[in-house]
Amino acid sequence: MKVLVFDLFGDFAHFRKYYTTTSPLTFSFPPPPTIAGILGAIYGASKEEYLDIFSYEKCKVALKISKPIKKIRLGLNLINTKENRYLRLFRAKNHEPRIQIRTEFIKEPRYRIYVYHTDIGVFQRLITLVEKHRCIYTVSLGLSELLADFKYVGVFHGEEVRAQEIYVDTIIPIEKVKPHGIIIENNKKYFKEKIPVIMRPDRVVEKYSDVVYEPDGLPIKASIENAYKLENGDTIIFF
Repeated sequence: MKVLVFDLFGDFAHFRKYYTTTSPLTFSFPPPPTIAGILGAIYGASKEEYLDIFSYEKCKVALKISKPIKKIRLGLNLINTKENRYLRLFRAKNHEPRIQIRTEFIKEPRYRIYVYHTDIGVFQRLITLVEKHRCIYTVSLGLSELLADFKYVGVFHGEEVRAQEIYVDTIIPIEKVKPHGIIIENNKKYFKEKIPVIMRPDRVVEKYSDVVYEPDGLPIKASIENAYKLENGDTIIFF
């Protein structure tokens, strides 16, 4: 198996949690449907196409946290459209035309993305664009205002490994861990989140999964069902 590896980074990121409303919170990393959108932007797939081209059945992705997660909250000024106020901004002086929403952001995020695609043509085009540092559409980190950059690392051969205990560099889906398979070690933090994994082109989420990760990007020791060892030494698990 050949796996494309590249780094993704920026100044700020916001990957909105699906259960937050008035005070938006962010996941610590982009979920698989968001990664599909990032790949689609690089590849040149439209909003109607990318969830099909980079679907769960055709494309496998894994993600490594390359830099400790730092979260901050900032106020975003949004247009106040309550009670049709937007249409009366200049007539109703007693109404505030904008509303400020406290929003959670990730500061200076950096991730390593691993991609495998079953379609050789799609995969080769994606490799070429990433290697040449080109993208068809603008790449962002969750919101269109949060511009992202990426850096080609390489294309590496991966061998499937099955082991009782192994150090995993990427985020680990719980469903791929053997019972009681997470080995807790000192000086490490273990976070668990439920994230969307499969989203249909009509934006309906078909599957959510629980994942475990170390917010400082340290490898996690676990007994897993299967993983892949790459030539560069990384051990990854696809979502």
